[in-house]
Amino acid sequence: MQKILTPQELTLNVARQQFNFADTSALIAEAPDSAQYQAWVAQAEAKKAAEFGLSIQQTGFNLLALGEPGSGRTTLMLSVMHEAAKKWPAACDLVALYQFEASGKPLFIKLPAGAGTQLKQALDTFVRVFAKELASLLDAKVQQNSITPLQTFIDEQLNTVKASLTLIEPDKIPAHYFSTLQKDILETLETWQPTTGPEGESNLEALMSESFFGRYRANVLVEHHATQHAPVLYDNDPSLQSLFGGIEGASEASNIPDFMRLRAGNLMRADGGTLLLHLRDILADEQNGAHILEKLHRFLRNGTLQIEDLSSSSNQGSSLISAQAAIPVSVKIVLITTREDYYELLGVKPDFFDYFPIKIEFADQVKASAENYAAYASFIAHKCQQHHCRHVTADAVAALLQAMHRLIEDQTRLSTKFAVLEKLLLESAAAASLRGAELVTIEDVKSAIQRKYARHSYIEAHMRDSIVDKELIISVHGDCIGQINGLTHIDLSEASFGSPVRISANCYPGSRGVLTIDREVKMSGPTHDKGVMILQSWLHTNFAHLNPLNLTASLVFEQEYSGVDGDSASCAELFALLSSLAQVPIKQGIAVTGAMNQHGEVLPVGGLNEKIEGYFRVCKEIGLDGNQGVLMPERNMRHLMLSDEVIQAVEQGQFHIATMNNVADGIQYLTGHSLQSVNVMAEVVLKDFKIILETNFPKRPA
Repeated sequence: MQKILTPQELTLNVARQQFNFADTSALIAEAPDSAQYQAWVAQAEAKKAAEFGLSIQQTGFNLLALGEPGSGRTTLMLSVMHEAAKKWPAACDLVALYQFEASGKPLFIKLPAGAGTQLKQALDTFVRVFAKELASLLDAKVQQNSITPLQTFIDEQLNTVKASLTLIEPDKIPAHYFSTLQKDILETLETWQPTTGPEGESNLEALMSESFFGRYRANVLVEHHATQHAPVLYDNDPSLQSLFGGIEGASEASNIPDFMRLRAGNLMRADGGTLLLHLRDILADEQNGAHILEKLHRFLRNGTLQIEDLSSSSNQGSSLISAQAAIPVSVKIVLITTREDYYELLGVKPDFFDYFPIKIEFADQVKASAENYAAYASFIAHKCQQHHCRHVTADAVAALLQAMHRLIEDQTRLSTKFAVLEKLLLESAAAASLRGAELVTIEDVKSAIQRKYARHSYIEAHMRDSIVDKELIISVHGDCIGQINGLTHIDLSEASFGSPVRISANCYPGSRGVLTIDREVKMSGPTHDKGVMILQSWLHTNFAHLNPLNLTASLVFEQEYSGVDGDSASCAELFALLSSLAQVPIKQGIAVTGAMNQHGEVLPVGGLNEKIEGYFRVCKEIGLDGNQGVLMPERNMRHLMLSDEVIQAVEQGQFHIATMNNVADGIQYLTGHSLQSVNVMAEVVLKDFKIILETNFPKRPA
């Protein structure tokens, strides 16, 4: 049976009484935890998976976070990464030194956190003192014909350097490096003899250069503080250089040693900790995205990195590149992506995701429970505090929660797009500010929602004007045979709205069955074509005793020039066809939405609220007469979250929302005739069609 819905069934009213606060300022003292903590309440399963994955210290257990943008993926994962990192020891510093025994190839050593900076400062001081004293030391060497004063000086200075390395245990100081450094200095200066050039230039000036002193410095590639926990990094603009490091360019006149031009990437900086990346950021790099993924895959497989000159195609530094040792790096990567991007890449590089065994599913929606309502209310309170905006009354919190229900069109579930909730909160606070209010009230939330609709309503208003001006032919009064108002859903991101479209049908003798003109001219999508084929299957079943049907029926979406898809108009198409076949008029004020299966059951559709509201606004503009409304699937009832103006019109009897469980309910509501009586009238016409065909096209004798 069809059912006329009451105003109370057209939306969900979140009860203000369930909140024991007057406004959200009271929640700050009661629940001092952050907004991230409150958001995690709605993502409890995701949090369990994230904490479990971060608790596994072994390599190869990277995390893959799947969810839609705006669901808090990045903020929440960073919060749990920071919590986990507090329990981990500080990471090591990474220092590049000149390797004297290997003709200047970089020597990479890992030192305790903070020790890398100590070593750099100590060696810089050593070079500064050495440069200052070098001339006098060489004079003493020449005068005494002995290198002993130089050796004594170097011993003293290097002992000072070692003594300043307080963060390194004495037995862990790189003694071999210091011995080779000392040997290099002594061997270089032992063979040095003073000479004078033709213009009176001393060769001492050539020695007093960075090309000599620079090799005794330290290049701190990764720096940490002793009091710091394990690193947590977020590369929000990943590139080859930002992830894998690079070699700083040098001019021809530059005398900086090669190893001092090395720069670490975020993978090295995150060694011993975690690094968060967005897969979309990598895939969006058309030039280097595939290269980044391949190098990342190799790193995950090998666990080592080698700094390369990735910034240019020149051969500058090529000898340095080939000479480098691979540096072992242990970092837990958290990769955030949408499910669509994940499954698309999974088909191309399935082995890449073998290194991401910990999958974290961020839910798009959660059940509307008292616990979740309370968590959302606390989230709102903390966002008010974070943005230093007005706090929100309990009534306004209820209105914000209703907006989260509306976002996913479900009375039993809330959307987890916290970014949308935050924006709506800030817009509501701005509305309260404009009227000089101390608190954000339900009036401000409704004002923010209305303002947002107004900002994005241009296209809908233009289409509605076309209907009112009778450029698009839509009838919302009276009865008519073979035509009906279907409802389309137009989704242009923020501008999402519904609009009526006339569907008409003609039936005549023939044998081609149901034709859709849109499909014949290739303006329909596969989902729509599937719906029409289901309709045709039901038609043959309904008139089974008359098969084969001597019928050709044509269906068309009138004045639709951009193509049609989706099966939500299949019920409307069937009703138009039955009306044409049985010559039974249909109420034109009733617009229809609903898909159907082969058994005539009406299936739920999407975009329901926008469809109903869009049609209501058309009827309101043309003129409400109390006979207009929408016929929708009964299975869609929990998806109703209609606006106040529609509910008010229903209360006043100006507009009606009815449901149908099967096509029999629908034909009864639209025509006032039962399906059985319509079938009887249609059978008379079908028999006439058969007689016409047999008369005009008699069968040839076998």
